[in-house]
Amino acid sequence: MTAAMERNENTEAAPRDNVVSLQDEGTDAVSERLLASAARLSRNAMTEIDWSQPMDDDKYGCSPEWSSLYGTDYWDELTEEQRVNVTRHEFASIMCIGIWFEMILQEMVIRDQYLGQYHSPEFQFALTEIADECRHSIMFAKASEKMVGKSYRPHPRIGRAGKVFKVTAKNEVAYAGILVAEEVLDVFQRGCMRDDRVLPFIRTVNEIHVLEEARHMKFAREEVRESMQGVGWLRRQFSALNVAVGAYFIVSSLIRPQAYADAGLDVHRAVAARESNPHFHSMIRSSCTHLMEFLDEVGLLTKPAMRFYRKAHML
Repeated sequence: MTAAMERNENTEAAPRDNVVSLQDEGTDAVSERLLASAARLSRNAMTEIDWSQPMDDDKYGCSPEWSSLYGTDYWDELTEEQRVNVTRHEFASIMCIGIWFEMILQEMVIRDQYLGQYHSPEFQFALTEIADECRHSIMFAKASEKMVGKSYRPHPRIGRAGKVFKVTAKNEVAYAGILVAEEVLDVFQRGCMRDDRVLPFIRTVNEIHVLEEARHMKFAREEVRESMQGVGWLRRQFSALNVAVGAYFIVSSLIRPQAYADAGLDVHRAVAARESNPHFHSMIRSSCTHLMEFLDEVGLLTKPAMRFYRKAHML
């Protein structure tokens, strides 16, 4: 198992199956491994990417197949220039919503570790994760600035709900919420990071984030497993539903309607096409298989929770 874990941590895009199938070793043991991995493999987009390089007009913001409109009649009507433009705005929206949740994540982790065991590997990796997330947020902000020159934010009501969530969520709700958000973003980025049709600097952004989030997701899984030990039926039901509701609002917020407007599309038609697009829904659903398996394993995939995952096309 040790060799398998080392291979996973040293691979730029570790197979999702390997990440999920690793047995529970305990939070401190896993944290020690992840600290060593971070020391060896952490990357910095601010020095690795030449942000001054011009963009190729023909390159997409994400793989066309990952556009929310791909496979619809509306997509078929778009010119190649419009398709390139909409993928850039869509992915800028996804990155900006990623920044929003990463800020929630950082506050939850800091609060969880506020009076922790400062000498422990768990505490040290938690702070390493926060440092990673700060760099990721700057990377996403810089990429959005370069690609479309603007920011996207969740609906004001969702933004207010996020404030409540980051203050109240703890234990398995906090870490499972973190895991869900990271897994969903990971889904999009794995699908685009090796595609030559995508802007080179965006491919590098995706590679960096996928590599470093693999560590964060492993850490979150261990925290969830630890928190769920001995949990009773009522708390399990409450936690599962809270995580699922959060997942629904995160996924439904990823591509903001304004992104379609900024790409020059008919917003109402674009949103309707996305909401009824079986291709886009199947891409999300098939890529969340391992996440759903993990939530089921730890007892957080209850029937009420499943209803929200289905609404978000994650199940």
